[in-house]
Order: sequence, then structure tokens, then C-alpha cells
Amino acid sequence: MTKKDYESFLLKIDQLNKLVELINKSPEKYKLFISCKSHDDVVALAKQWGFDIGKRWGQS
Repeated sequence: MTKKDYESFLLKIDQLNKLVELINKSPEKYKLFISCKSHDDVVALAKQWGFDIGKRWGQS
């Protein structure tokens, strides 16, 4: 793992933690989140809320 990959890994974890925090604070967002049928649905919804969780840490 390169330093850049490690930093991307940490950023992804940070984004996911913030997303979970947002979902836990909002029953409406929770309902929307659990209604997702696929990974792509989750990524798209998270993007609407300002989170970039679509790429894996090793992807460009």
C-alpha cells in the first residue's frame, strides 16, 4: 500500500463514519438509506448528501 493509497483509505473511512453519523441523526435519511436495493443506490444517495464513497481506496 502506498502512502497515497493509505490516505485514500483513511478518507474513505472518514466519509463512511460521517455518513453513518448523518443517518443515525435523521430517521428520514435512515429510511431512504435502508430502502436502497444495490451498492450503486447507496453510492448515489450518499453522493446526494455530499459524500464520496464510490471508489475503493486503491482506485484512481
